[in-house]
Amino acid sequence: MPGEIITMNVERFAVVASQSPNAQQALAEISSRHKLSEPEDADVIVALGGDGFMLETQHRYLNHGKPIYGMNRGSVGFLMNEFNADGILERLEVAHHSQLHPLRMIAENAFGGRQEALAINEVSLLRQTRQAAKIQVSVDGVMRVPELICDGVLVATPAGSTAYNLSAHGPIIPLGSNILALTPISAFRPRRWRGALLPHDAKVTFEISDQQKRPVSAVADYTEVRDVASVTIEMDRTVVIHLLFDPEHNLEERILNEQFTP
Repeated sequence: MPGEIITMNVERFAVVASQSPNAQQALAEISSRHKLSEPEDADVIVALGGDGFMLETQHRYLNHGKPIYGMNRGSVGFLMNEFNADGILERLEVAHHSQLHPLRMIAENAFGGRQEALAINEVSLLRQTRQAAKIQVSVDGVMRVPELICDGVLVATPAGSTAYNLSAHGPIIPLGSNILALTPISAFRPRRWRGALLPHDAKVTFEISDQQKRPVSAVADYTEVRDVASVTIEMDRTVVIHLLFDPEHNLEERILNEQFTP
């Protein structure tokens, strides 16, 4: 459940850090004050960096099933807690627990190839050349947009709604809403279409028109498939990502508060 308080008995934690000087300095501080474990032996994995590194850490340890607690040593840090090298065990034991489910992308390219990837934030389709893409949009087998002429289009999770989706003028989605955002990127036709909110169990299919003249790539977080012919996206609820946040900075409150930020 989003923002649920779960009392944890944390005896061992691991720390992973980005290569930035701030993150490496933070790693040195923590290492000098705490006994660290390897990620596979730890109860919790602490990530030092920014939101990009947090996303990378979630993907790297996706199959471990262990909670991840981020501390901001990057720029934005929307998914991160404040950095402090002291009292980490105490903070982990009282942290709020958020569960996320990723999107599963199945992309078929123009040459008959097929590739799957998971996206914690969003799956985005982007034009590869100077010419706008032409994309058909279907939801649960029903054609909803026969021809979307655009720079691209994306499907975002609630956790990813404040990332690329927000930059594309998509809606911010509270974590507990069980909703996905379908957001066009610089749509030319239909010009007034601003996207849609979909139930979490919706299956979205994109078909690319005029593939040779107007090639499109599909990106699941940072896994890119070039020259796609069709892309299917749906939430994979069999995969669970566990994140930890300080009580005063839980993810659900952050997403809610972001809607009132000028």
